[in-house]
Amino acid sequence: MVQCEMCGANVSSPKTVKVEGAELDVCDDCADFGTEVKTQSTSSSSTKYSTSSSSSSGGDSSSSSSAGGGGSTRRRSDMFDDMDEVVTDYDDRIRQAREDRNLSQSDLANELNEKASLIRKLERGDTLPDDDIQSKLESFLEISLTGGAGADDEEWSGGSSTGEYTLGDVVKRKD
Repeated sequence: MVQCEMCGANVSSPKTVKVEGAELDVCDDCADFGTEVKTQSTSSSSTKYSTSSSSSSGGDSSSSSSAGGGGSTRRRSDMFDDMDEVVTDYDDRIRQAREDRNLSQSDLANELNEKASLIRKLERGDTLPDDDIQSKLESFLEISLTGGAGADDEEWSGGSSTGEYTLGDVVKRKD
């Protein structure tokens, strides 16, 4: 017998239903909480999100090297690795550079062709500058609002005994 994944009751023939995006095997009573999913035959292994690389022969070697427990502990790179992060004291840098040029917030806004309320929000630290505003501020005020993206990642020395990061390395508990 199988247990219902919602209420825990023993069920001889569970129904597969989708509840808020998750597919669960549930009893008849709990099946009302979701929409029933029609089960597909197991002979077809191809899905929309298939992890097998049957379409390309070159991708086969890269997927096997990352899946096999090879000696490399280098993590996969993503699009955010190449991006620069806005520094934490961007608000102070903007305010200081504006005051050094004896400009009011509205004067700076006029020079950048932006609203004065945006400059106020930036200097209070209420909002982060988008890429367009950031480049305008950096060029007009001759300051830098970015720091290297990988700098903090290299300093941090967490990790499990296998050398890979786990959720426990990153999460900070509220006790």
